[in-house]
Amino acid sequence: MIFGTNNKLTTCILIATVLVMGSCTNTRKATYFYGVKDGPITSNTPLPESIIQQNDILTINVSSLNPEASMIFNSPNASGTSTAPGAPIGYLVNAEGNIQFPILGNIRAEGLSKSQLKDKIAKALVDKELLLDPIVTIRFANFRVTVLGEVNAPTVVTIPNEKISLLEALGLAGDLTIYAKRSNVMIIREEKDQKIVERVDLNSAELFTSPYYYLRSGDIVYVEPNKTKIASTSRALQWLPVVMSGLSLALIAYQTINEK
Repeated sequence: MIFGTNNKLTTCILIATVLVMGSCTNTRKATYFYGVKDGPITSNTPLPESIIQQNDILTINVSSLNPEASMIFNSPNASGTSTAPGAPIGYLVNAEGNIQFPILGNIRAEGLSKSQLKDKIAKALVDKELLLDPIVTIRFANFRVTVLGEVNAPTVVTIPNEKISLLEALGLAGDLTIYAKRSNVMIIREEKDQKIVERVDLNSAELFTSPYYYLRSGDIVYVEPNKTKIASTSRALQWLPVVMSGLSLALIAYQTINEK
């Protein structure tokens, strides 16, 4: 009897030890900035300038010494955009990569930064002698990033001030789940005709100096599941047929007994 009791006690201790060790490992994997040391981190990461793409909606404002002459250029061309309440209003970059601007007509916008398009419009207004010393300001009316994968609330985030860091985007998506792979977060960025894939480590101090610390409009953030999530899912799929077969046999046996 004592021997049996000791065996049970030993088994309980082993189980408790395994659970404690497992919880320590999970805590480490679930912690942000695990490899970041205390102290200042020098970061000169510039805010990336988003490149204009097809289907972007731009708010363009033109001002000059003649407000009446400038007024016509501030009527947005929203053709092809949604007319639903709350939909962004502005100049739509069409499938050809152009915007339809008053008097100037088609202006190529795709592939340019805001500053490049601003200079292009201002030069055209001066060259055609439409305005004197025009001031052009441009903003994205649909600046957004997408967050997918092991987050609590996958979402498309719209950012009015056109500035958002990777950490802010993850926070707006409800934070990472416990199964998230924090050392290998993927960022997909479109530049011209290419999609660039970059991976960042949330446990490294290099995150704060990475050119991907601040996100651009249209960026996609994907958080991969860690090995624990993949393994648990695989085990569940492996055991599912066995469990279903067992339930079927139990149901057949139950019906057979009741019939007798």
